[in-house]
Amino acid sequence: MVVEKGNVQVVNAKDRIILGVDPGTNVMGYGLLRITGNKPSLMLMGILDLKKYTDPYTKLNKIFLRTLELVDEYHPDEFAIESQFFGKNVQSMLKLGRAQGVAISAALYRGLTVNEYAPLKIKMSITGNGMASKEQVAEMLRKYLHIPQELMLPQMDATDGLACALCHFFESKTLGTGKKFTSWKDFAAKNDSRVNGLTATKERSLKKKQSADDPKNED
Repeated sequence: MVVEKGNVQVVNAKDRIILGVDPGTNVMGYGLLRITGNKPSLMLMGILDLKKYTDPYTKLNKIFLRTLELVDEYHPDEFAIESQFFGKNVQSMLKLGRAQGVAISAALYRGLTVNEYAPLKIKMSITGNGMASKEQVAEMLRKYLHIPQELMLPQMDATDGLACALCHFFESKTLGTGKKFTSWKDFAAKNDSRVNGLTATKERSLKKKQSADDPKNED
């Protein structure tokens, strides 16, 4: 086993590899599983810390490049990513959607099929409880994959990415219901309401801001 720069790497014989990503504009978590026969084992887990960058486009570029690096270095056969969940903070949702989009773009650019899973689905798949905490998910992963406690990373984003990969493994065993996309056009076509909804929300937010800034609207 090799531990370097917050990553945990384990070398085993290859059958197939799954890359799981937990997208984010402050921290991106990722995990790779090696499937030997029908048994998953930890290959790598880590994070991309983006908090030191202030420019949002620099963050997106870092996410894209890191995803490409993971694909080029470890040659995963399958790619799984956590989908957006609906929240009240529109700006946070837009940022998360962008982070997810560039990670998906990188995977598609390298010819991987994208498999998308909702947070509740991932938690249910790993723990049997869709409302499980990040700590519970991490502990279940540790036990199931036999990861020594000293090799567990303190950042839960890493285990969230690994959980996404394991969820995909379980789903692929049972011909699961995760959404699959073969190109960016396919992703957009199958998420028409989401794409249009985010665009409409962004336009409404912009119009509201412009209206507030308009001197004509001052008392």
